[in-house]
Amino acid sequence: MKKPFGKVFLVGAGPGDPGLLTVRGAECLRQADVVVYDYLAAPELLGHAKAGAELVCVGRHGRGHGRLLTQVEINAALVEHALRGRKVVRLKGGDPALFARLAEELASLEAAEVEYEIIPGVTAASAASSYAGVPLTDRHEASCVAFVTGRERADKCHEASSLDFAALAKFPGTLVFYMGITTANDWSRELMANGMASQTPVAIVRRASLADQETAVTTLGELPELLRAQKIRPPAVIIVGNVVRERAAASWFASLPLFGRTVLVTRPEHQADSLAARLRELGARVLFQPAIEIAPPADWSAVDAAISQLDEVNWLVFSSANGVRFFLNRLIEQGDDARQLGGTRLAAIGPATALALAGYHLKADVYPSEYRAEALAEALKPHVAGQRVLLVRASRGRKVLAEVLLATGAQVEQVVAYESRDVLEPEPEIVAALMGGQVDYVTVTSPAIARSLIRMLGAALEKTQLVAISPLTAEALAEQGTLAACVAEVFTSEGVVAAILGLAASISGQVKVSGSRPTNA
Repeated sequence: MKKPFGKVFLVGAGPGDPGLLTVRGAECLRQADVVVYDYLAAPELLGHAKAGAELVCVGRHGRGHGRLLTQVEINAALVEHALRGRKVVRLKGGDPALFARLAEELASLEAAEVEYEIIPGVTAASAASSYAGVPLTDRHEASCVAFVTGRERADKCHEASSLDFAALAKFPGTLVFYMGITTANDWSRELMANGMASQTPVAIVRRASLADQETAVTTLGELPELLRAQKIRPPAVIIVGNVVRERAAASWFASLPLFGRTVLVTRPEHQADSLAARLRELGARVLFQPAIEIAPPADWSAVDAAISQLDEVNWLVFSSANGVRFFLNRLIEQGDDARQLGGTRLAAIGPATALALAGYHLKADVYPSEYRAEALAEALKPHVAGQRVLLVRASRGRKVLAEVLLATGAQVEQVVAYESRDVLEPEPEIVAALMGGQVDYVTVTSPAIARSLIRMLGAALEKTQLVAISPLTAEALAEQGTLAACVAEVFTSEGVVAAILGLAASISGQVKVSGSRPTNA
């Protein structure tokens, strides 16, 4: 028989932080035709998948993912897709080889003669150790570590546990319990009954590596009461051993300036990554809700005509970074390059637009420090009288720049390089998070985004703080009856981040930001 052409990649998604995915894991996602993923895998990881890839969530009750698939159904789906000649990624939370039922999936694949590859991931124990600052080993306290399941097979509920608690109680190192929150009463009692001291230090790390990570430190004897009193729920790992005594619950991660805070990024999806990455570096949890969509013009003929006449243009003026990218990418697609602009001077509306030009190795001859059309018009006034000026713009926007330049005596033409459209319906999860007061800051990075955001989310924005990229954007919010909590001093993404840091610092004494629950130790 002809062997199947497809292949299954069993990829460890890591503990939660999307930045912890391995390079090989990202490569596999980019080539996958189908991604079968756990609910614990960070949603951002699906952004690595190629356009058109089929995304199959194995489901989780209460999260809007549909029916929870059984392991048998998951195994069958992997085999079915592979036998149809597809490349399949099975994206599994943590590491696929640790408490992830890898053996069952491998058995199904091997029985069907499906080729596979296993790509390891950062497991929850390692992430909890690193992000909570609790070492799993220590040259004085623990020379070994054991990973222990706190939940055995469902069909073993009437059988004695296969865990040797007498051996675990005497284990000369650190114990890490996976899936042990709901069974902590049982296994902690068994450990103490077999000789482990009730004062043995314990650390509970919930949602390790995520911005809402929580760490609690207690003792083995007090563990069940702490879990009950503080209502700690999965997912979490529990670290048992003297290594916990070496470090308190605070960590480098919990000390990040935006740890414990949530930021909603409202940029178009393809432009949000760099801002989101910077916010995550500072410890924030990042949510996404684009307020506008950016797309190429329905008809490129006007842009193509403008490109063909660039040798007659004295000034090429860009009113946004998007305009730079769409116009210059089209120029390159037409077979031209920067030499086409050799006799043309360039102007940008602000530093972000000038930075976009720099990405094409082009320098703006003029750009104002203030990000608004009036400031750019004033900067251009001394240069454009009697000159031919081409304004590259969006499908909508203010007319003030063209009007001022015409009044100055310039010959002004405009070309629409991209479409800007409002997003009409927000994601229900985003509305729920805003209404529940779970979003600390919302980034607003253009007047168009400001107007669309108010129309789309309205009263849901009343329990958060809006951070505007510029005075013009703040004015657009004010026109809709909403005030920005602050305005960036530098009108770039980095300026927005700096403004958020300033807000966070100003209220740091009024809110809990450590993410650590009170310690009973």
